[in-house]
Amino acid sequence: MANETGPKSLGDTSAPAPGSSVSHRDICTCFDQYRVTNRRRVRFHNDRQDTSSPAWQHLLALIDEAAADGREVFRPLADMSPQERRQIVTLPTTIAKLTAVEHFILYGSNLVRIPPEIGAMTSLQEFTPYTSYRLHWLPYELTRCPSLKRSTVSTRALYGNEKVRPPFPPLHTGRAVTGTHGLDDVEPGEWGAASVSTCSVCDRSLEGIGIHQAWISLQVATDVLPLLVNACSEACIQSLPTPPGDYVQTPHTGGPGIAQPTADYA
Repeated sequence: MANETGPKSLGDTSAPAPGSSVSHRDICTCFDQYRVTNRRRVRFHNDRQDTSSPAWQHLLALIDEAAADGREVFRPLADMSPQERRQIVTLPTTIAKLTAVEHFILYGSNLVRIPPEIGAMTSLQEFTPYTSYRLHWLPYELTRCPSLKRSTVSTRALYGNEKVRPPFPPLHTGRAVTGTHGLDDVEPGEWGAASVSTCSVCDRSLEGIGIHQAWISLQVATDVLPLLVNACSEACIQSLPTPPGDYVQTPHTGGPGIAQPTADYA
């Protein structure tokens, strides 16, 4: 957890440069991040990543470069223009190649989701997506990073956070992916991601089976994070760890009807 008014020391560009009207990110109106409000229904961001854009190609190249030189600190957005940063709403699955990265800095991003491949970053010790105000949840696969000990996250932007307790998007568990594109091209506003391929818990392929989605809040590094689980079975859901005492104590399917502890208003 971090102080929302703390110093912007990691390359934040939330304000346009002098003489420029270009912002590097969009405004999020999913819920009020500073006070408790009516528990209206919230949904996943449905932004789709333009993988044909120069910004995406630039990000791919930066990841390839970092993987090739084995760098330990990776801050790709610092090497991108404000216009490019605004176009990046997720990360490529190729982040799985960043096995030497120890500190992953995504300060002030326009991200709305992070792919489960982040779980392959086995050297990751510190994760910094601070002031990424449209990033409301993380994939359960983040728990696979065995060395992750520190995080700097804008926790007020997270579903179920202890400050304002915003609701979680409702999940429709037990459904199989249907349609012409299958698991590699699903509707992010409905599933949370643009692709859903393997079980978050046991790695089994989800092809042709009902996907059991669930929310769970767990301590990951410094923060309690809302994690999205895409499981192959109810047995995998039942094997999940127990959340901290001041969060919903079981995996759940979200929606405004889920009873959460009272917000602390701090």
